[in-house]
Amino acid sequence: MYNIINRATFMAQSFVSKALSENDTAVDATLGNGNDTLFLSEMVGKGGEVYSFEIQKEAIDKFNELLIEKNINNVKVIHSGHENMDKYLVKKPKAIMFNLGYLPGGLKAIKTEPQTTIIAVKKGLEILRPGGIMTIIAYIGHEGGQHETDVIVDYLKTLSPKEFSIINISYFSTNNNAPILICIEKSCNLNEGK
Repeated sequence: MYNIINRATFMAQSFVSKALSENDTAVDATLGNGNDTLFLSEMVGKGGEVYSFEIQKEAIDKFNELLIEKNINNVKVIHSGHENMDKYLVKKPKAIMFNLGYLPGGLKAIKTEPQTTIIAVKKGLEILRPGGIMTIIAYIGHEGGQHETDVIVDYLKTLSPKEFSIINISYFSTNNNAPILICIEKSCNLNEGK
C-alpha cells in the first residue's frame, strides 16, 4: 500500500527542487512538524534563507529545539499566520510551500482556514520571484478542507496562463479523502519589479 500523503509531499518537494538553488529565499507557509522547512533549508544551503510560519507555539518550540540540535542557522521561524508573510520577508522567495489542514498529532480544531489561506496564496504569488514555484497540498477529508480547497482552486482559475502555469494533481484510485497537490509556476517572462 502506498502512503499517499508522503507521495504528495515527495512530489511537491520534487517540483520545488527544480526551481530552488543555493542562496535562494524560500517560505514554508505552514511549519507544522517542519519537514518542508528542513527540505527547504537543505536546498538553499547556508547562504540562503527559509521563513517558516506557524500559529501554534508548541510546534514552534519543538521545531526550534530541532534546529539547535541539528545546528541549522538559515531558518527563521515566525509565530504568525501565513497571511502575514509579506511583512517578514526581506527578499522575494523562489519557492513557497503550503501543507494545509491541521498539525499531525495536534488538535484538529486548530487548522488552516480558507479566509487566511487565500490571502496567503495571493500575497505569496505576488511576491514569488519569476520562475518560482508554489506548492499547495490540500486535504479534503477533514471538516472545512473541501471548502478551503474550493476557495483556492476558484481563485487560481482566475489567473492568467501567461503569468502562471498551474497543475492540480488528485488521486482517483484511492479513497475520496486523498490529498490534492497544486503546483504553480510563475512565468520567467515577468518583470522582477512587478
